[in-house]
Amino acid sequence: MPACAFSMVEELTKSHVHMKDPEFVKKTIQQMTTDGHEKLQVVADFDRTLSKFTNKGKVCSTCHNVLEESKVMPDFYKEKAKVLRDTYYPIELNHDLTIQEKTPKMIEWWTNAHKLMKQCSMTQVDIKNMVAESNAELRDGCQWFIDHLHNLEIPLLIFSAGIGDIIEEVIKQQSYMYDNMKIVSNYMDFDNTGKMVGFKGEIIHIYNKNENAIHSSDYFERLNHRDNILLLGDSLGDLHMVEGAEVTNLLKIGFLNQKVKESLDLYKEKFDVVIVEDESLDVVNGITKAILNIPSQQ
Repeated sequence: MPACAFSMVEELTKSHVHMKDPEFVKKTIQQMTTDGHEKLQVVADFDRTLSKFTNKGKVCSTCHNVLEESKVMPDFYKEKAKVLRDTYYPIELNHDLTIQEKTPKMIEWWTNAHKLMKQCSMTQVDIKNMVAESNAELRDGCQWFIDHLHNLEIPLLIFSAGIGDIIEEVIKQQSYMYDNMKIVSNYMDFDNTGKMVGFKGEIIHIYNKNENAIHSSDYFERLNHRDNILLLGDSLGDLHMVEGAEVTNLLKIGFLNQKVKESLDLYKEKFDVVIVEDESLDVVNGITKAILNIPSQQ
């Protein structure tokens, strides 16, 4: 691919960025640029998409890891949560299984994990403290991305199979929770003393993001004039997040954080842009700057 083909987005020429169809990516970005920010919305996963997979060689905490690694949580929780993760996470990563085969196992995992959390008597204050002490970290450049979407009132839907309370707290502690942002995730339910007593609504796991209430609500309907969508994810399940949305131009950007050799071809087939082992949002921000006509040095 000649570098000049992407003079508008220099980041797309980097060696860790892969595209099956560079011409499609170029045309989509050009069309989004022509249409302007009034037509744009962003739908993003959180764990290992907006947040880092590793930092300085150390694996960063996901929403669930924030609990598992905290001194606030009892030992029985950490032990049982690890057993659950060791049992089900390899199933999630197994590309030899279909989504239909994986889904019942994901439901089992999340159901058991939520029951386990309920036994721990954690409070809203505990959540704040656990996030503050964790090594969950937003990607480098995430602050720029969030700020510029807010400045232009571009909707940002964060769709996660993690824990909404923890996502909100990470964003509040490391960035800012603006009114153009909406989080759809598993939210804890607290009693009037602030003690966690369960979870609200139906379970959101990695493979049912297209079945959640957001798709039967008027969220996408209210944004049907914003039919250019940037989708950000790190899992094949994330590709379904925009089902139900009115789409004219869709650019699917995937972060491939691990098992690169085994997964790259599949990710290139499913995502338009694949970013390999990069803990920043530099590529996403480069694309965003092009769409919003922001000089690359800003």
